[in-house]
Amino acid sequence: MADRSVDFSGIPKEVRDHLAELELELSEGDITQKGYEKKRAKLLGPFLPQITSVVLALPDIQQQASSGPSSGEPSRDCSPASPEAPGPSSSSGGRRNRSGGTRDDRYRSDIHTEAVQAALAKHKEEKMALPMPTKRRSAFVQSPAEDCTPPDTSSASEDEGSLRRQAALSAVLAQSLQSPDYWINRSVQSSSSTSSSTSSTLSHGENKTPTSALADILASTRIENSVPPDVTSSTPERRSRVDLPPNAMPRGMPRGQSRTSMLDTTADGVPVNSRVSTKIQQLLNTLKRPKRPPLSDFFLDDSEEIVEVPQPDPNTPRPEGRQIIPVKGEPLGVVSNWPPALQAALARWGASQAKSPALTTLDVTGKPLYTLTYGKLWSRSLKLAYTLLNKLGTKNEPVLRPGDRVALVYPNTDPAMFWVAFYGCLLAEVIPVPIEVPLSRQISFVLFKCFCGVGLALTSEICLKGLPKTPQGEIMQFKGWPRMKWVVTDTKYLTKPSKDWQPHIPTANTDTAYIEYKASKEGTVMGVAVSKIALLTHCQALTQACNYCEGETLVNVLDCKKDMGLWHGVLTSVMNRIHTITVPYAVMKACPMSWVQRVHIHKARVAVVKCRDLHWAMMAHRDQRDTNLSSIRMLIVADGANPWSVSSCDAFLNVFQSHGLKPEVICPCASSPEALTVAIRRPGARGTALPARAILSMGGLSHGVIRVNTEDKNSALTVQDVGHVMPGALMCIVKPDGPPQLCKTDEIGEIVLNSRAGGTLYYGLPGVTKNTFEVIPVNQAGAPIGDIPFTRTGLLGFVGPGSLVFVVGKNEGLLTVSGRRHNADDLVATALAVEPVKTVYRGRIAVFSVTVFYDERIVIVAEQRPDASEEDSFQWMSRVLQAIDSIHQVGLYCLALVPANTLPKTPLGGIHISETKQNFLEGNLHPCNILLCPHTCVTNLPKPRQKQPGVLGPASIMVGNLVAGNRMSQAAGRELGVVEEEAELYWAEPARWSLTTSVLQGAAVCTATCVQLHKRAEKITSALIERGGLNTGDNVLNAIVNRPPLFSPSLSVSKAACILTTQPLMRILRSREAAASVNVKTWPTIIDTDDLPRRRPPQLYKPPTAEMLAYLDFSVSTTGMLTGVKMSHSAVSTLCRSIKLQCELYSSRQIAICLDPYCGLGFVQWCLSSVYSGHQSILIPPMELELSLPLWLSTLSQYKIRDTFCSYSVMELCTKGLGTQTDSLKARGVNLSCVRSCVVIAEERPRLALTQSFSKLFKDLGLSPRAVSTAFGSRVNLAICLQGTAGPDPSTVYVDMKSLRHDRVRLVERGAPQSLPLMESGTILPGVKVIIVNPETRGPLGDSHLGEIWVQSPHSSSGYYTIYGEESLQADHFNTRLSFGEPHTLWARTGYLGFVKRTELLGSTGDRHDALFVVGQLDETLELRGLRYHPIDIETSVSRAHRSIAESAVFTWTNLLVVVAELAGSEQEALDLVPLVTNVVLEEHHLIVGVVVVVDPGVIPINSRGEKQRMHLRDSFLADQLDPIYVAYNM
Repeated sequence: MADRSVDFSGIPKEVRDHLAELELELSEGDITQKGYEKKRAKLLGPFLPQITSVVLALPDIQQQASSGPSSGEPSRDCSPASPEAPGPSSSSGGRRNRSGGTRDDRYRSDIHTEAVQAALAKHKEEKMALPMPTKRRSAFVQSPAEDCTPPDTSSASEDEGSLRRQAALSAVLAQSLQSPDYWINRSVQSSSSTSSSTSSTLSHGENKTPTSALADILASTRIENSVPPDVTSSTPERRSRVDLPPNAMPRGMPRGQSRTSMLDTTADGVPVNSRVSTKIQQLLNTLKRPKRPPLSDFFLDDSEEIVEVPQPDPNTPRPEGRQIIPVKGEPLGVVSNWPPALQAALARWGASQAKSPALTTLDVTGKPLYTLTYGKLWSRSLKLAYTLLNKLGTKNEPVLRPGDRVALVYPNTDPAMFWVAFYGCLLAEVIPVPIEVPLSRQISFVLFKCFCGVGLALTSEICLKGLPKTPQGEIMQFKGWPRMKWVVTDTKYLTKPSKDWQPHIPTANTDTAYIEYKASKEGTVMGVAVSKIALLTHCQALTQACNYCEGETLVNVLDCKKDMGLWHGVLTSVMNRIHTITVPYAVMKACPMSWVQRVHIHKARVAVVKCRDLHWAMMAHRDQRDTNLSSIRMLIVADGANPWSVSSCDAFLNVFQSHGLKPEVICPCASSPEALTVAIRRPGARGTALPARAILSMGGLSHGVIRVNTEDKNSALTVQDVGHVMPGALMCIVKPDGPPQLCKTDEIGEIVLNSRAGGTLYYGLPGVTKNTFEVIPVNQAGAPIGDIPFTRTGLLGFVGPGSLVFVVGKNEGLLTVSGRRHNADDLVATALAVEPVKTVYRGRIAVFSVTVFYDERIVIVAEQRPDASEEDSFQWMSRVLQAIDSIHQVGLYCLALVPANTLPKTPLGGIHISETKQNFLEGNLHPCNILLCPHTCVTNLPKPRQKQPGVLGPASIMVGNLVAGNRMSQAAGRELGVVEEEAELYWAEPARWSLTTSVLQGAAVCTATCVQLHKRAEKITSALIERGGLNTGDNVLNAIVNRPPLFSPSLSVSKAACILTTQPLMRILRSREAAASVNVKTWPTIIDTDDLPRRRPPQLYKPPTAEMLAYLDFSVSTTGMLTGVKMSHSAVSTLCRSIKLQCELYSSRQIAICLDPYCGLGFVQWCLSSVYSGHQSILIPPMELELSLPLWLSTLSQYKIRDTFCSYSVMELCTKGLGTQTDSLKARGVNLSCVRSCVVIAEERPRLALTQSFSKLFKDLGLSPRAVSTAFGSRVNLAICLQGTAGPDPSTVYVDMKSLRHDRVRLVERGAPQSLPLMESGTILPGVKVIIVNPETRGPLGDSHLGEIWVQSPHSSSGYYTIYGEESLQADHFNTRLSFGEPHTLWARTGYLGFVKRTELLGSTGDRHDALFVVGQLDETLELRGLRYHPIDIETSVSRAHRSIAESAVFTWTNLLVVVAELAGSEQEALDLVPLVTNVVLEEHHLIVGVVVVVDPGVIPINSRGEKQRMHLRDSFLADQLDPIYVAYNM
């Protein structure tokens, strides 16, 4: 530290005292480490001569053996002789051992690797201290990698898009950019010197030290002495320090059904004069009702009120050039012998060049398997066309007509059958829709939209046999597919056409020729329709641009069903009578050099490949001295629009230039499904200079502008051109967002194209078609530049010198975070540059974004090698976080590692990005390691609430409510009436006609009248006097009534002089196990109630006054506090009378009680109420329901019970266990139509979702939806609300959750965003008065205001029973006064927050009903970011996050929010919960979860009332007693 040189002896005592207080706050967690250091430095500042700054840095974790490969040498990764170059096998040398950690060299860039190494090396050599998650070792067992995995597959989607990242440009460049020539590197770069020259160009920039938040964490945090972050406050800057939890171990709510009206009342709360007619009364009420906002206002996005909008940076680079001028391609030449349609060209070659080869297919070994001549192609296509039109169906009802859609389902290994099917459909004038074989992926959307009721699919016999089938042998009905008729197109199943039949070949027109499917960024599939004239024009444009000639040989490595593989290898080749050699993907897997060998053997002139194929061939190349590529005049790189393709092209040229490959033949191109081919580089003459390359700043690209990288070489991107615009096309660059405004010359935008050779529409989607295919660019003034429609290509780029087109990314790979654009491929390249050989399986990495809390968040998912260790994986993840933060200046939200070969794949082996994202959001990804960093990347959280000091006193608030006409928030039950003294004082003389029945396992096991109970009570009295030697006032602990877990604590607190219990429990209490846990010798006398004396006591005790103590009620609150309250004889009698009046309990009634008889209202109902009222109580122990679930419901039906009382745990047990058995219960005769009221006894907010589910599930058994209600009580008053027989039905309101967090109540409509349904907690009992009070000022509040519930009642508890004499706590809770209003009235504080709302319903007295709504317990609320959160709200959201979450609980740990979730599914789903839980809490509650703990079912402690014991759970978590499946620490 900087203060080590301070002489503390010379510091004043006051300063030393402040330092000691800071140390204490730090040790207790009241202040963060950052705050501690800041305050400490401020205190010591005057006593320090100079504080030296210490640069914290990370170790050089990525040192390479050399600074980088020289210009003349291939890099170690690409060296053929390197033993660690684990590429695909060579066809000549057999298979080589493949390393699972092979990186994807399509993203290989020595310059970028050096930049990543430099960024990581800017930190000191210090052990990283990120807390590794705690994982149960049995949870995850990786499956071995499949042998059939391709040698190296795409790390992202098959079409790699790119747009460059934001590097650390802190200021706008001083140079003024006037021309594109300024920012394009004009020097000619030969293939051998590309890397070295580019490296030298980038190496002279000024090195800037990026201040990474994650780097600060990694460098400066140690687990031993760190403290948890204070997440109650946030700073608007992303680069704030985030401290880690200390001693880290190594390694949602359904809406309600009812709605109440919200009419205002008069100022004094008196209803309007009843003499007014009904119509006028309704009019007055309508006029008085506050105006409702329009329905749309309830669903407006309130992000402006929530999200913290960062201030714009004045140094942000902005475009400065002039407006771009549309670029026109060369004119499309007119050739006299061009056919009028593509079918005419096939007919011409089929007749005149019948023996000329059209297609050659290869077997899996790379050898020619079959050659299809033009004559055979024409004859077979003719047969298929005739069969489709004449042999399917009948003559009068054909199955197919011209214009119908037909699916072509052929594997990539059978291109010949696909060729015949495609051209057969063109000749039959039906529209072919090529799709993938539905084995793993199913293209359902395009089928549904394109077939329009005609389900016909063409396939081969081999493919049909391989399709999944039902047990009956029929083709399986695939999800989302229409009913299909499968037609086999093998030659033996086709019919030769008659001599008089000829196909109709019209001149190309605007009718649809074929439909090509396209998957969007979200994963939806759309069909791009290509017209016949566009098909012909595109072939003509490609012929002119590529200078195709008749008789040439073309090697096609791409998928022949779509994109460049279809356009070059199937369509243009037939038009020019080209011999196409197709190399399927399966052949490339087995023999990666096969396409190079085909070029050498057949002297091919053109090859159509991807960077992947260049990489595989380069890796498999070994001693291929006889290979000669001098015949190639054009090597078309289909994904040349990917900026990272330049590295693959240079590396391939570097290896094969000695084999005759000329630099000028490499021709990158850009294409899109909508516009087809956009641009392609024409092959240059031998010896001509190569086109220029742009070295751009990734920081500028992230802002959408073009800047030369001159400052930070770590953030440079080298981009190669994709040639010129296609012949006959017109191209513009428009802004990708908003109106299609033309960009400036130094601005990145979307390429739009006008051409006859492009798609025409999305089939069946006119709305999306208009926004894509009918774009009219506008100038800066907003005026259209013309009336020519353009087509959006989805490519992002710019136009360079000489009208060269540069592409820097695709819309589908664009990640917009905090207003800056990042490209997924750039992040993949950075992650792969962190040397993932030990961790990542074959370089398979997927990058996508998810929208969380009003912004996109970046997620990286990689496949982990089976032999990777936990430590290596976690080290790699932490380094990737650090590298991306330094290079791209963006924080990662989540980084996950999944087992090898588990990510979904595209048909050609790449990672299916949209399906991976869907699995991530649905919790189906099943990662084996995961790391979330919401603290560092979520920068738009609202500022913490700053509580203002109270400027208004309680008197001012009360006067303000009165002036505004608002009534005070108070309510009262009806009058209790006069209570008979005898019944109040003497409980020893019970009513002799009451009856109590105990039900066990469906049969009544014990029935007792009150006379029998009275006689047994007398015997117990004798036993207490004789054996216990008790005196008046002594306490007796009833071990039968007291819950076993609370037995010992209650015994010590109550100081009982005697213990009453049964014989079985006595054995347990005196067992060795009990003696091992407690000291039995300190216990008082234990009396067995099964062995009682026969004689009666000499006299019965009668209390001298009604205020004498009757019994003690012990209970543990949800906060973990054991409290015992004193109940007097008067309070007990009054409580029983109040319940009797409210529920109309008379002697003829039968009441079923399924409650625990331990404490509270459950004890009163079980033991006291029936003795007082004289009704029969049927007692059903809740424990019996675990043995016989239908016991309670069948008892209600058997005895035709009208009134029953239960707990939430009983209701939840029946809902979960019997919800699917209603039919069987109904068959057994269970009928609940007799139930008039089912009251849930609780001391919490009503669980509306559970009560509604219970009502709906058992509605079929006759249960009335109005029967279920709730009760409410607390420690100070056991029964405040209880739904009676005469009161109105409980009402439900909807409250804005944001207002609740600010301690306010704002009523909204049902379905409004952030709305919380609250149900009334029953009718207030007779004799009870309730008032809502501000808990801080203790002043009364107005109607519908949130505050603490205070109660006044004759049956309130007398106080806490304690031996310590805490009189202050006693007075504060049981005998407190208002600070204003009625200062002389004594009230009891319940400790619960709620509000009172006057409804339009009428009570039993005819007055308007005042409803009490309980929100939650005050002691349980969580104070986070200055707001008050109720745990049940967060837990409800968490429970909705994933289907496998059985239960959840939340609590705080040193200002961190901890979420504990019980996993009801497989342990492999444990890590799926971590991001989903974090997402839902952040979205719905604007909180960042600090720790996610996944545990087994039943770990969260729940008491007998069904309440969660969160403090017990917290203590167990801190004591490491949970045995969690997984513990994730969010950074």
